[in-house]
Amino acid sequence: MRIITKIFGKKSRPQAENGIFFDSIHSILGFAPGNLNYYKKAFTHRSSNITDDKGSPFNYERLEFLGDAMLGSVIAAHLYKEAPSGDEGYLTKMRSKIVSREHLNELGRDLNLVQFVESKVPTHHFGENIHGNIFEALIGAIFLDKGYGYCEQFIREKVIIPYVDIEKLEGKVISYKSLVIEWCQKEKQHFHFDVFDDNGNDGQKYFGVRLRINDKVVAKSRATSKKKAEEIAAKRAYFAFQEKMNRA
Repeated sequence: MRIITKIFGKKSRPQAENGIFFDSIHSILGFAPGNLNYYKKAFTHRSSNITDDKGSPFNYERLEFLGDAMLGSVIAAHLYKEAPSGDEGYLTKMRSKIVSREHLNELGRDLNLVQFVESKVPTHHFGENIHGNIFEALIGAIFLDKGYGYCEQFIREKVIIPYVDIEKLEGKVISYKSLVIEWCQKEKQHFHFDVFDDNGNDGQKYFGVRLRINDKVVAKSRATSKKKAEEIAAKRAYFAFQEKMNRA
């Protein structure tokens, strides 16, 4: 049984159970939380249909919005300081690489945040983005609970120090689809992503993609979303045409 479920499952919310949750959050944050209610909210999925004492929805979605803004602010300040020669376009691109959905999902998985989520939806039905969403909500909770300084400290210790290497990030690709489209447009190559349903026998909905360049299929893929399938196909096409693209 999840810690959050145990807490919400009883109206009295015994001190012992709050203590278990406190210790878990303390371990993740690296400092003692103040108002546990913010963190409980950060781990509550909308499917739980919980409201606060004012009748407002009690879930992580608004905290996710706030955390996204705090994360972007701290990362922007770090890049501004560490890349003094970078212009606005460069800084924007680098920030996008750090706060990409893929990277946020990785951060959420590394902290195993999904184990704390209170939801009426089984964990295996969550989309991949749940990891990044909860990570952003946690940052939003820190900001409301402890203020900007603690928020900055958490982002520095969990994101910047272990993951942000500016030289490596300069060469990191965040969208192979964008690279392929830019190359095709520059080289006047006609391209098209053919998307179709490609469901299997496991009950999961899949999408298939064929990427055509000049009416020739150059890559195929299959994934649980159209966007993901297109990105996979574009990545395969990129590596197939990498030498030509790098010369362009």
